[in-house]
Amino acid sequence: MQYYEDIQIGNRTVTRGRTITEADIVNFAGLSGDWHPLHTDAEYAKSLPFGERISHGLLVLSVASGLMPLNDLAIIAFYGMDKVRFTAPVKIGDTIHVEAEVVEKQEKGDSGGVVSLKQSVKNQRDEDVIISIMRVFLARAPKKA
Repeated sequence: MQYYEDIQIGNRTVTRGRTITEADIVNFAGLSGDWHPLHTDAEYAKSLPFGERISHGLLVLSVASGLMPLNDLAIIAFYGMDKVRFTAPVKIGDTIHVEAEVVEKQEKGDSGGVVSLKQSVKNQRDEDVIISIMRVFLARAPKKA
């Protein structure tokens, strides 16, 4: 388990990959209620600049969150995201992974501190598809008796 004190600015993580499927898009549309034809209507999507259906940006962001090795951290809470930008489409069959770097630490009282990670979600061509700053509130290490 990594605590606030264990994290250093400059630490980097590269996750495993995951392929976005048509089932992911349909299931996310059902869960979120976002049935926009850009995501769910192949004929409609052909007429748009991407030429085919693309994934919901928030679906990709959710999958990226699941790829992060957060179980290894003493997380108290997800603290938020800043500067989220959807920079390229994710199409059915694209495989994404996340590259993250610790860019800031901020103490928050006796219980822990906020760690900020610059996060790049990349496709199989190593193109950024989402960039953001993710913030997590981590616990301090237990005091030794």
